[in-house]
Amino acid sequence: MLHYLKEAQRQLKNNIQDFYTPGGIHVYFKDKLTNDEVDVEGIVAKVEKTIPEHLRSEVEMIIIGWFQEFEDREINAFYKDGTLCISHLQDDNEDMYDDIIHEISHSIEVPFGYEIYGDNKLKDEFLRKRKYLHDILWQLGYKAPMAFFENTEYDEEFDMFLYKTIGYDKLVNLVQGLFISPYAATSLREYFATGFTDFYLDSNHKFLQKISPALYKKLIMLQAQGEFDK
Repeated sequence: MLHYLKEAQRQLKNNIQDFYTPGGIHVYFKDKLTNDEVDVEGIVAKVEKTIPEHLRSEVEMIIIGWFQEFEDREINAFYKDGTLCISHLQDDNEDMYDDIIHEISHSIEVPFGYEIYGDNKLKDEFLRKRKYLHDILWQLGYKAPMAFFENTEYDEEFDMFLYKTIGYDKLVNLVQGLFISPYAATSLREYFATGFTDFYLDSNHKFLQKISPALYKKLIMLQAQGEFDK
């Protein structure tokens, strides 16, 4: 009987086409999830509970499914014009939760752009880390031009240098204590986004605070911004 009830619940969940969250976000299933164990309603409810309302105010809709951009850009989620597009290919609840949090971080870069980037403190911290990474890689024989490391915008050639030439597996060790993850080194925007994601995935912020103090202060400020606006 218990197995029957669980299966019935799973089938009911899979038949959901769309729903609205208490916070007013429209969740639409463009394609069926490949993993029946992923609880989208529970994940989105957790997002609304965890992320302050003012930091998710730009998100009007979440579409779950397949988009050509995923293949073209080798990604599994992106934000555009008030909509989070999330792949229906998910390993588990944590995987989808991580994707949603990460894309929410990009959604606030326009309304909170001045607060995040205006004083250049985040940029300066990022470039100091990039310079240090350049020196580490140079000593190991990866002699990429300094111009790669001084460009704060995403550069596909630089990303491929990190991803293909060096390899993210090796970078994990090289950036330990420098960047929160190898992907954080790819651009200033991703430096912010990976920090934002880590901030709301891990309630213990000591590691982030230690290695990225300027970024950590920005995240604390952004979290409190809603209280200031009341």
